[in-house]
Amino acid sequence: MATEPLRVVSYNVRYFGHALRGVASTAGAEQRIAKALVSLDPLPDLICLQEVETGSLRANLAHKEARQNGTTQLERLMTRIDAAFDDAKRPFPYEAFYFRAHRYRVRGRNLYTTGLAVIVNLATLHVDAHNVEAPHHITHYRVERWKSRKQARICAHVTLADAADRRFHLFNTHLSLPAFMKKEFWHRGDKMGYGPNQVAEARSLARFVAENAGDEPFIICGDFNAPPASPVFRYLTEEAGFANAETSVGLVEPEAPKAFPTAGFMRLRMHRGQLSGQRVEWVVLDGPLRFGDRRGRFHGLSDHVPLIARFRLGG
Repeated sequence: MATEPLRVVSYNVRYFGHALRGVASTAGAEQRIAKALVSLDPLPDLICLQEVETGSLRANLAHKEARQNGTTQLERLMTRIDAAFDDAKRPFPYEAFYFRAHRYRVRGRNLYTTGLAVIVNLATLHVDAHNVEAPHHITHYRVERWKSRKQARICAHVTLADAADRRFHLFNTHLSLPAFMKKEFWHRGDKMGYGPNQVAEARSLARFVAENAGDEPFIICGDFNAPPASPVFRYLTEEAGFANAETSVGLVEPEAPKAFPTAGFMRLRMHRGQLSGQRVEWVVLDGPLRFGDRRGRFHGLSDHVPLIARFRLGG
């Protein structure tokens, strides 16, 4: 008898600052994103977030309480999710994990910080292990002496078990933008996913996944800054052998990388997020609307829309 598929959400929330065009995060953005996530039916079993801050100038500028008591963005988001469940008179099932990536300091103050979050539905899943204390660094450094200045990229890893006690692994990541100092960046039209630094990070990611997942099922969520048909996408799906959810269910075709945009800037539209895995069956992508589609519950909340999918273990 087939088990019910698990539901996963992967979402770059742009540090909840989209309402102010990235200048600073807002309580309104946190509240609307919390309500949008809680409104999903069925509820997600896993939520992977990218671009989540700890505490910094832009994260706390519009949050007086955060400046006073030091709450993080993830803590505030979970408080708002908890309140939404309380309003609906439903039990709160989630536990959240934050993975610190980078902080940029000016005169002893955090100008901005970066990180990833994984939120697990404990009503359906059990957490066996995680690397919160030491997320795996995948950043490619072209010049060693600039290492402290470049934004660090990491991979979060959580080992989980479902209701039947079947183990699987979740990885959440956010790859760099293409290195603009490389001449290849300027000599071609499409740039996202074509940076040699991005391919190097994809290789580092694949090695880390292979070393930790072994023969067990796994899924990978994240913002890869790489559309279908790009070298990063081709490496992950062809050489590394990861099964991409978007192509598995026919949502996108590698020959038409811009057919389903998941992110946008002004009039530009891009497909930048990905869901991949091995030894899993991607059943359906059951929630995403194209970036800019006003019918979506996540419209206007970030410069990305989430990818929402269901999968079964053992595919």
